Amino acid sequence: MNIFVAKLSFNTDEYGLREAFEEFGSVDSAKVIMDRETGRSKGFGFVEMGDDAEAQAAIDALNQAELDGRTIVVKKAEPRENRGGGGGFGGRRY
Repeated sequence: MNIFVAKLSFNTDEYGLREAFEEFGSVDSAKVIMDRETGRSKGFGFVEMGDDAEAQAAIDALNQAELDGRTIVVKKAEPRENRGGGGGFGGRRY
């Protein structure tokens, strides 16, 4: 299961995120999303756990819990919707 984690402290790194979730089972991956320009955390990340029961236990226990001094939000990640292509130039062409 892919898990979305929001409101992360800017001090939380991938190791700390992984460690928090490993208390509930095996973690396949943990990723803190970084800003390309500043190299700083955007304050959210994703954790992938192979066992859905362990993942749900982690969500239930960690949602609204404190991690690195911040109350985090944890929920099942929703798949990205296809936002369509194009540059948004819709309208008539002359």
